Amino acid sequence: MTQEQTPVEGEAVLADEPEVRQALTDADRGRVAGVVAEHPSSPLAWAELADLADSEGRALDAFAYAVVAVDLAREQLAASGWSPGTPVPWSEEPNRAYLRALDAERRAAERLGLDARAERAADDLAAADPEAPARIASEFTPTQLITVVGAGAGAFAPAVGAEAHTGDPVAEPIAADAAGED
Repeated sequence: MTQEQTPVEGEAVLADEPEVRQALTDADRGRVAGVVAEHPSSPLAWAELADLADSEGRALDAFAYAVVAVDLAREQLAASGWSPGTPVPWSEEPNRAYLRALDAERRAAERLGLDARAERAADDLAAADPEAPARIASEFTPTQLITVVGAGAGAFAPAVGAEAHTGDPVAEPIAADAAGED
């Protein structure tokens, strides 16, 4: 955005959703669907649900949730004058819901064998922001959710009243090498 806080001509920005971000911060993995139910028109909530399903290997669910997130984001963007092919910059945090949803749709479509759909989602993502695929890839692993908001305790804090468990130690994970491979 420019100094006057208006989007650069030709760029679109989704509305910020601070209440949804807070709800997702406060929710654990099992509560994300509840956040969607409380905010059914939120592309951010649906994108988070898509990433959660993807992280659990549920390609069909991930695809469905991502499609909803993409559709909701496109409706909101279009209402503000956006048209397909117009930039939707990653640098604007609210836009990340749309960009993440496109990538989740692409990944799920690939897993489901929907090659044309996967290619279209990849093309839409690259058209929206050519740097977004690399940014998403740098923050996403198949077993981990993308962090939606800052590193608050929210999703990773033990539940109130949860008991600590001790037992046999688990082998130390192998650190990634310099190339970022496991």
